Amino acid sequence: MIVVVGLAALRTTPSGFGEAVGGAPEIAAAAAAEGAAVEIVTKIGEDGAGEELLLALGRAGVGHLAALRDPTLPTSLAINDAEAPEDNLDLISIVLAEGESATTGGPDAAPVESTPESPPGSVSGSSPSMILEPADVALGLHYLRDYRVVVAVEPLPDGGAAVIAEAASFADAALVVVAQPGVAAPPAYAAATLIEAPTDDPDGAFAGLVGRYAAALDRGIAPAEAFRAATSEGGWEATGG
Repeated sequence: MIVVVGLAALRTTPSGFGEAVGGAPEIAAAAAAEGAAVEIVTKIGEDGAGEELLLALGRAGVGHLAALRDPTLPTSLAINDAEAPEDNLDLISIVLAEGESATTGGPDAAPVESTPESPPGSVSGSSPSMILEPADVALGLHYLRDYRVVVAVEPLPDGGAAVIAEAASFADAALVVVAQPGVAAPPAYAAATLIEAPTDDPDGAFAGLVGRYAAALDRGIAPAEAFRAATSEGGWEATGG
């Protein structure tokens, strides 16, 4: 099983159906599409939007046993649906736990400037209402058992990294960290596979890559081979560094 940790927001589509957006739910959905069992550790409000978000996760094949409900805050809503060119894929830096490194980019990839750091625990392009505190992460992970891969999607408040790293180590699970562009990962992630997210992922290419990588790790494939397979399937080009 794969556990993805991070916040989620609800976006209403033109068809009227809600969808879960943000790095964590999109990566979780991509991993589920690969046939993996996936649970998400996240936080939503006890409101109608929260119910819609849970339904959206279910439609994507993502479990929500560890989706915590907060009666004091509203569910985050996506407020920025601006379209970006699909052919402008950012460069993504990968550092594998074994010390290997790689840089990936789509056929027409070009580097772009990083944006300022988002507020801790916020979802890019959404109302920053929810914060996934370290105690929330610990509680969510406590609900789950027998996971082989943990994907942590930054930003998370201070202390969250240590909780996630300790839980992954205790479960003997592979740890994958999606870091913010240009922001150094917390020291607690020293043994993790670090993946720097692009500043924008309008067509879900990056989420798909991370989801495929996590699913391959969950199948027991070695990190280097899993990464090569994930990039190859998505049409990315990887180079050693």
